Amino acid sequence: MIQAETVTIVMRALADPTRRAVFERIVNSDEITVVELTRGSSVTQGAISQHLKALKQAGLVCERPEGRKVYYRAEPRGLEPLADWMSHYGVFWRDRFANLRHLLKDIDP
Repeated sequence: MIQAETVTIVMRALADPTRRAVFERIVNSDEITVVELTRGSSVTQGAISQHLKALKQAGLVCERPEGRKVYYRAEPRGLEPLADWMSHYGVFWRDRFANLRHLLKDIDP
């Protein structure tokens, strides 16, 4: 079974709408800096840094320092705990849809 603590950390990191927006911008970029993330948003550089810290702790982003800049990129493996948790419930829905299909065939052969 999936470690509940890991799933909770990822869910908490993505629960905040601003943090989710930051994560989506990172996902849609090869690499991006804090300055680039701040540009075009209504969020301060300090707030972006805090959101990046939470995303990094959740394993959703990784960083690459280069000189005075730090580049962030999405870490696809960070979503694995959430995907695993969701797939566990996918069995539930597949069974329900199979039952519905049988019921509909019985109603209207």
